[in-house]
Amino acid sequence: MTTHLQPKGIGNMEKFDLLPVLKDGVQVHYEGSIDKQGRNADWDWWLYKDRNEWVIFDYCGPGCIYNFVQHRYPESPEPTFSFYFDGEDTPQFVIKASEFGNKFPFVTPLADAYIGPEDNGRGPIRVVRSYVPMPFQKSCRITSDIQLKGAAKGDGGWGHVVYHSYDASDHISTFTGKENYAPLIEMWSRVGEDPKTAVRCKSRYYEMLAVNAGEKRTILEEVGQGSIASISAAFNPHSFSSEDLQHLWIKASWDKHEQPDIWCPIGVFFGNELGFNPVGVLSHGRRGDGLFYNYFSMPYWEHAVIELVNKGNRDVLLSELHIEFTEERNAVYEKSRTGYFRTSKYYERQATEGSDSIIGQLKGRGHMVAGHVTGFTRKPGTISCEGDVRIHIDGNATPQVESDGSESWVCYGWGFPTPPECNPSSAYDGIPDNPWSMVRMCSGDWYPFQTELVFGIEAGEYNNQYLEHSGILFYYGVDEPGMVLTDEINIGDPISERNHDYKTEGSRGYYTLDSAYEGDQDDIMIRDRGHETDVYSEFTIRIREDNRGVRLRRRCDQITGRQRAFVHVDGVKVTERTWYTADRNPYKRWLDDEFVIPESYTKGKKELHILIEFIQDGEARAWNEFRYWVYTMK
Repeated sequence: MTTHLQPKGIGNMEKFDLLPVLKDGVQVHYEGSIDKQGRNADWDWWLYKDRNEWVIFDYCGPGCIYNFVQHRYPESPEPTFSFYFDGEDTPQFVIKASEFGNKFPFVTPLADAYIGPEDNGRGPIRVVRSYVPMPFQKSCRITSDIQLKGAAKGDGGWGHVVYHSYDASDHISTFTGKENYAPLIEMWSRVGEDPKTAVRCKSRYYEMLAVNAGEKRTILEEVGQGSIASISAAFNPHSFSSEDLQHLWIKASWDKHEQPDIWCPIGVFFGNELGFNPVGVLSHGRRGDGLFYNYFSMPYWEHAVIELVNKGNRDVLLSELHIEFTEERNAVYEKSRTGYFRTSKYYERQATEGSDSIIGQLKGRGHMVAGHVTGFTRKPGTISCEGDVRIHIDGNATPQVESDGSESWVCYGWGFPTPPECNPSSAYDGIPDNPWSMVRMCSGDWYPFQTELVFGIEAGEYNNQYLEHSGILFYYGVDEPGMVLTDEINIGDPISERNHDYKTEGSRGYYTLDSAYEGDQDDIMIRDRGHETDVYSEFTIRIREDNRGVRLRRRCDQITGRQRAFVHVDGVKVTERTWYTADRNPYKRWLDDEFVIPESYTKGKKELHILIEFIQDGEARAWNEFRYWVYTMK
């Protein structure tokens, strides 16, 4: 695979055409204002204080920030955010909250400010948000000059950062603020138009297409290689009902797969499940002139068939339907490195009282590129936006992406009181607060997974509300997993320690912890026995010889933050990053965190000798470890 097919940073967002290409060595993460006790007090956002600044984000290793959001009451003091890169003592970029939307490169449409309404005294709320890609080679730290704390009028510390981490720093240039964002800004300014590079396309065009009640109609069937470039449609305005968006389904199968790759109501396929108002993002939506569009590339190599199925009891009439497909991108979409465009199983409207609604569960290898969630309460006017999104990736018990409320996942604040709302990456429709329907396109910050991705959302503040959800996930994927569990070390178990040659220096002893993981399983107590050291621990692990790198996952106690260590592999220090976790949780103390060992340290080996050297940093006084899982990348 040539490197130009795996752009990082700005190029990752500019190359909308390359979304189908499966990327190696990328993970998605979140840092934000989540209530550490599992309730709804999500308003405090900081990690630690450093001199006169409050650190709100701190990551070690190569990566790229793709989404930054902070919301507060207008009466609160205005924060100034400083961005430090690659260990520098001087910030590379400084921006005030009031400058979002007009200070380059934080300019519209890549960044903006949203001010909500009074909303019966709850608001107004001011939200500043950015989708500006900010890559870095070694590290990134973001600070605020004021403490972002409190939920009372005059306070406000809600916020988050969504970012990618990379196995290696090749092909990354650290953000300066002077990069050429013009192509990206131009593309993001054309919502409703195809953001991909123009190529020669064939087309199928239908005028006044009727799909009668109970009928199934094939609208495209092609043999050989190709890629769907766009699907657009318009309903006959004289007969259209919003119910048509739910009852008319689209079904697509690539390369004669037994299960359809796309199978969902046409409303969610076009980002408009409720259909109350036209909303749209860069990838899919409904324009003001009534045209529905979906511009995600959908490659196939042998066969493609697309059908419309009317599951309702009334006829549906489309005034037009247009499908464009091409062979021009076949050279780019190498089958062994490209995912099929797929939807999760449509999550039909239902309530799961006392637990998260699992909107989608994806298997295999791929990356999620969009999500759609709709919420309904029992009666109008009920505030129903407080449920957090929690996304688990590759079996990690700690959510890798979260949100402080449903609306924060799509970068708004204080619920959904003013539909319709749109920006190029997120939108929502509905009636103020109930029902609501939100859509999020992950253009830069797509969510990679190697074995599975589970997307859940709370019903209310902490699953304490009766709330029905429906929804779907869009992703590119293949059925084969991208990593496999090849070893596991149970610290505190003498047999497991002996089998892995486990040794320590500077031991502070073993201890047993009864606690829970934060997130949707924070009421499940887990007991485990582990060890802590203030010098180092070492052990031997088994991997596959045909590996493409290794991922170490550690169960640890996060009662203190800023645990840091060097990792040595067969006597060689990994220089791309330190193993570092800045956050902490003294209430839900279990944390699964991970360290990626690049292929350059593991290639051709069947086992590795690992030495983890503790580095004192901040409040942490030791390195603790309860269990290690060893995943070999395929």
